[in-house]
Amino acid sequence: MTTLAFDPSADPNLVRRRKIQNVAAASLGRRKVYSRIAIGICWVSLALAIVPLVAVIAYVVAKGLPAWNIDFFTQSTTPEGIPGGGVWNAIVGTVEIGVIATAVTVPIGLLCGLFLAESDGRIAESVRFTADVMTGMPSITIGIFGYIAIVRNTGGYSALAGAFAIGFIMLPVIMRAGETAIRGVPHQLSEAALALGARRATIARRVVVPAAMPGIITGVLLAVARGLGETAPLLLTIFGNQYLKWNPTKPIEALPLAIYNNSSQPYADLIQIAWGAALLLMVVVLVLSIGSRVLATVLQRERR
Repeated sequence: MTTLAFDPSADPNLVRRRKIQNVAAASLGRRKVYSRIAIGICWVSLALAIVPLVAVIAYVVAKGLPAWNIDFFTQSTTPEGIPGGGVWNAIVGTVEIGVIATAVTVPIGLLCGLFLAESDGRIAESVRFTADVMTGMPSITIGIFGYIAIVRNTGGYSALAGAFAIGFIMLPVIMRAGETAIRGVPHQLSEAALALGARRATIARRVVVPAAMPGIITGVLLAVARGLGETAPLLLTIFGNQYLKWNPTKPIEALPLAIYNNSSQPYADLIQIAWGAALLLMVVVLVLSIGSRVLATVLQRERR
């Protein structure tokens, strides 16, 4: 019985594969060099981005940490030339504005995000385009809008006007983050709920939104961090106040406004308070930004 020998050169697939392997082997050294160059450029770019950030954080910590004491966190701002005082009134105003803006903006933003995730028509495209435009809009423009819409019509500056302006800054961030998180929910979950006879409103409330909660929480915290750090809208809406005020319909102080006003004064004690307030605001923003990502990671692990 004669056995026919297999000739690899007769198989066109093997010939093509061998040619590809030869070409890859011939360019392996060059590709390794290009890979090292690309990785080096990435590391240099990372250093260029991180070094200024670390330098700014270190400088603010060095300047602002000496201002931190009990009076700084428990006393209101004192008049010019009088030593002592703190930013308790600004802390209260910042929290008040943030709470009001968040309480109003989050439900509206999540409803809009759910609508954008479930719709692809012209109305959804228009809303999506509007959110993108609002995201890139200068904050001073939003401050002018808040001044015209609230301050002039109500006859005075107030925390409500500041929350209105900050809410406009937070709203597109929450909308787009909510849309992205809801779109990331597997369609099998909605289809399974539909197969069981659930209504779409029930599916959205009990299936889709809970599954997208890690991304939604991340977007909300990032929006709050961005809103609390804005200064221009508050300049035109809350006016500022050296005294502690809890009434949201009256002029009120906030950390960004306290930093802006005190840093331009010729008094060393007020400048020191401005550095301390800048450090406090930076810590709050960093905690919200980092905490949002950590919380999202923990929630995702728990759901798995």
